[in-house]
Amino acid sequence: MSNVIVTDPPRAAAKDVEALAAHGVATVHEVMGRTGLLGTRLRPIQQDTRVAGTAVTVLSWPGDNLMIHAAVEQCGEGDILVVTTTSPSTDGMFGELFATALQRRGVRGLVIDAGIRDTVELREMGFPAWSAAVSPQGTVKATGGSVNVPVVVGGQVIRPGDVIVADDDGVVCVPRERARRTAEASEAREAKEAGARAAFQEGQLGLDRYGLRETLVRLGVSYQSYDEYERERERERESAAERDGAGS
Repeated sequence: MSNVIVTDPPRAAAKDVEALAAHGVATVHEVMGRTGLLGTRLRPIQQDTRVAGTAVTVLSWPGDNLMIHAAVEQCGEGDILVVTTTSPSTDGMFGELFATALQRRGVRGLVIDAGIRDTVELREMGFPAWSAAVSPQGTVKATGGSVNVPVVVGGQVIRPGDVIVADDDGVVCVPRERARRTAEASEAREAKEAGARAAFQEGQLGLDRYGLRETLVRLGVSYQSYDEYERERERERESAAERDGAGS
């Protein structure tokens, strides 16, 4: 790992981040071709919260939060801190004091592929966080790392300045160059879903709205009454018994 703190990386435009903030993680993930998810390990410590912001990334050694301290200085209004470690860790690397410092700088939340603690206090102060573990286990401040370099979380590469969208469903990363068109595609998808929602409320079935009956036919899926189904099963049992008898 190269020990470096990169200052002033390019960031997605604030207006595009705000546009993405209006849409859920599932929608953003879908319009990007079902890419960008940071896996299923990261879970929110709170509920009913959605945030979007630009990533400030941290690569730390496990059990060592020195580089989070260094990253605070690089954070500003509208950022989300993204932390991972060089090998798996569940230690509580982040807590209330970090959140206090970041909240003062306008940071919108935390995504950490490691442990977090002081969760009650974080909820009380309204600082949202998504973590891979919750643990009171403390850390040291003794090993160098990097800030604002590309990191990998859940198989997804996150660069400084990319857009992070997080809600109850999980976390998704939008490359900064794709922020505008992803926001536009998300808006279009939600408009389309609004039409489907209205149709379903009126009683229309997805089978008909999406033309799925033809798909069922193509796949050889048939409809049978219960009596027909039971008669067919009985015939199959009788045929199996005859084959077994013939082979004995």
